[in-house]
Amino acid sequence: MNNKVLRIATRKSRLAMCQAKYVCDELKRYHPSIKLELVPVVTTGDKYSFYSMKNNIKKGAFIKELEYALIDSRADIAVHSMKDMTASLPKGLILPILCKRHDPRDAFVSLKYSNIYELPAGGIVGTSSIRRQCQILAQRPDLILSNLRGNVDTRLNKLRYEHQYDAIILAVAGLERLNLSKYIRVYIDPTDVLPAMGQGAIAIECRATDFDTLSLLLPLNHKDTALCITAERAVTTYLGSYCQFPVASYAEIIKDQIWLRALIGLPDGSKITRVEGRAPIEQAENLGIILAKNLLFRFRNDVFL
Repeated sequence: MNNKVLRIATRKSRLAMCQAKYVCDELKRYHPSIKLELVPVVTTGDKYSFYSMKNNIKKGAFIKELEYALIDSRADIAVHSMKDMTASLPKGLILPILCKRHDPRDAFVSLKYSNIYELPAGGIVGTSSIRRQCQILAQRPDLILSNLRGNVDTRLNKLRYEHQYDAIILAVAGLERLNLSKYIRVYIDPTDVLPAMGQGAIAIECRATDFDTLSLLLPLNHKDTALCITAERAVTTYLGSYCQFPVASYAEIIKDQIWLRALIGLPDGSKITRVEGRAPIEQAENLGIILAKNLLFRFRNDVFL
């Protein structure tokens, strides 16, 4: 790229800036002389994240303004949390890079209680994720699940200083990236709460025709992470019209096979349909589609028939 500066669009939150810095460090590791510039952007999700809303903020609310920066050529790449990504991308943009995934699990955070089972009946658990709410209520229907919004620091402050909750559920990756792992009481096993598609992974988006930028980014792509998220994303893409229901998908590579688990449920946790399967890693996307079809068929029979 000669003397060109690579401009990196990112949200302004502390976690997003931390993730963007990670991408900068990785780029400099492979390209020591590269010139980088951060382009902080305020997204729709950031503007409304403090409001108490019955439903989740619309999918894509944390990425669209970053994508506009790419389309308008105000930035060359955009750094995202993969779990925020929509099923389809705007015309002319691609998602070629998935950095090595951090811990994808959810974390149980509490000042008083060691785990979810120690919470008293009527205990208040904070999370804005209907995926988390559904799975927690399936285990503890006697708890009260309350919306929790804002960035990681804001959410922790509502627990620590405002005492609005008995416990909150956050992503392990975000806490660890911000050096806040001391607040984690339990790393929740995926068997208990299946992670969201792409949770823990950083994605990099760019213009499809910007081949110079793409060549710089390629060393950052992590093959195993990309394979797992291809399978997970196939599930959520197929189930897109059912996004009003809690959906989770999580893949791991075991030897030369990909192991994919997925679920869909009712928000109150009264019904959760689960599927899982294994396939050779080169069939990651096909496995996701097959499981999604099976999951939808079973869910319809369980809930609507």
